[in-house]
Amino acid sequence: MLLSMTGFGQATGNYKNKKITIELRSLNGKTSDLRMKIPPNYKEKEIQLRNTILKKAYRGKIEGTITIDSEEGDDEFGLNKPLFKKYYAELKDLQSELQFEEGDFLTAILRIQNVIKPFNSTLDEEEGEMIIALAEEAVKALNIFREKEAVAMNNDLNYQISSIETKLNDVVPFEEGRIKNVRERMIKNLEEFKGSQKVDQNRFEQEIIFYLEKLDINEEKVRLSQHCKFFKEVLHTQEPMKGKKLGFIAQEMGREINTLGAKAQESNIQQLVVGMKDELEKIKEQVANII
Repeated sequence: MLLSMTGFGQATGNYKNKKITIELRSLNGKTSDLRMKIPPNYKEKEIQLRNTILKKAYRGKIEGTITIDSEEGDDEFGLNKPLFKKYYAELKDLQSELQFEEGDFLTAILRIQNVIKPFNSTLDEEEGEMIIALAEEAVKALNIFREKEAVAMNNDLNYQISSIETKLNDVVPFEEGRIKNVRERMIKNLEEFKGSQKVDQNRFEQEIIFYLEKLDINEEKVRLSQHCKFFKEVLHTQEPMKGKKLGFIAQEMGREINTLGAKAQESNIQQLVVGMKDELEKIKEQVANII
């Protein structure tokens, strides 16, 4: 199972004369970051809501919103008249004292916290259980959305890994000629050098062997092949959180590809390495959006 970091989930339920909706939106994030907009009378359930959502939403920047629509219109909320009158009287006194224009006092006061308040500020047990159940439904819908979003990503990652493996296999035909060309180039340089310097032929042969061993790319090929295989194994596991692990594997692949390019000493192999690097950058971009 592969999950994209981005997604949307919604759950709706009815309680008495109210329609309650929970919406969750997620974006890329290195860690779990949940921000909730909750009606005042649900605040006592905030910790439980957060734990319920984060337990199954796993990772990402998540925004959660709870909205309430009453079948009785605005009967769910009312004006705190004593508080409104208090603010208005104080503002009028201040306006009279400082002689500034009155302005729109009404709109300003209505924006002050607790001036508009829910009539029923207490939350009964049944309604509390219902919003937790709705949160679980919303997370489930979020992850279904994420899984659908990840289908194309999964296909792309499989293609890109297979492309790297194909290019790695294409290196083989150029290896024998690569060593031969390096050896011939060294011998040619030696012949030009012999005219003015005495050279120990045995020592020279030893240096060639040492140099060619340093240019050997077999270990890099084996390790890169193993990393590609491991990447595909992790990609196809059922664990939901694997984005970071895939990112670590991609980093190791990058190290082997870079070393392969540094040791190549052959234009065709270097071209293949450039192709591998291009595919690896695409992989890194995709992995950054996986949970």
